[in-house]
Amino acid sequence: MAALNYHHLRLFHAVAQDRTLTAAARRLNLSQSALSVQLRQLEARLGHELFAREGRRLLLTEAGRIALDHADRIFGAGEELLATLAREGVARRRVRVGAPATLSRNFQLRFLRPALGRDDVEMVLVSGDPTTLFEGLRTLSLDVVLGTAPPREGADAGIVAHRVGAQAVGLHGPPERLARPDLGALLASEPVILPTEGAIRNGFASLAARLDVTPRIAARVDDMAMVRLLAREGLGLAVAPAVVLADEIESGLLATAPFDLGLVETFYAMVVERQFPHPVVGELLAAARHGELDPSLATDHRGP
Repeated sequence: MAALNYHHLRLFHAVAQDRTLTAAARRLNLSQSALSVQLRQLEARLGHELFAREGRRLLLTEAGRIALDHADRIFGAGEELLATLAREGVARRRVRVGAPATLSRNFQLRFLRPALGRDDVEMVLVSGDPTTLFEGLRTLSLDVVLGTAPPREGADAGIVAHRVGAQAVGLHGPPERLARPDLGALLASEPVILPTEGAIRNGFASLAARLDVTPRIAARVDDMAMVRLLAREGLGLAVAPAVVLADEIESGLLATAPFDLGLVETFYAMVVERQFPHPVVGELLAAARHGELDPSLATDHRGP
């Protein structure tokens, strides 16, 4: 049996990262035709097509995703070998994490904290819309995606959503603005900062209807970081999980109203089924399941 040409595999690895022949050829200082020929030779050796074309973009086939997974490990092992023999310290594992821009930064930090600052871990953080992030999981360009909504049933086959925490949604603002006899009175008197994320928005609308109040919306925001900043500025009461404003609540700058809204935000860590699961991601999931993420975020950590 003819040996695998590892030069061809490295060229494939570059194309899989750039997603276009043009960009990869430019980076490799090769002509597109020469690069295309060598990719076809690799496909012939493996007996499978590695890419499917979508316009000018190249999408990995299932065989391509498997090949990329192995290529990452092969070249990672090579880097580890060089580092070991050169005594340059511990070889590092790259962990590629995706999250929507709207997701609480505090939650992301708490999930990732067990791996932060480790000499053997390099963290790569990517933001984007759910469609792009889930595609990153499928093509193995991302190792884990964090979010507050699991993939749509049947639409994202192969993606496993691990429920790593849940936290009640509350009203948060300056302590002096929370002194009201009941929730209805509070919502009738104070403006609110409402995230545009669907579950919280819809749940809050139902709550207001049950209480027969029409809250004054000071702002509708699609970024939890901005919800936090506007609440600090005193624009209104933030409708959010406490983790979003954890630092302000801990310092006493903001407080949480003593009323149960009956709303819960659930947090998920999503991965794709892989023959070789990423070991650091496995450690992060295990830490979250055992409540090391944060006691208030680990009230429910059932699997998908």
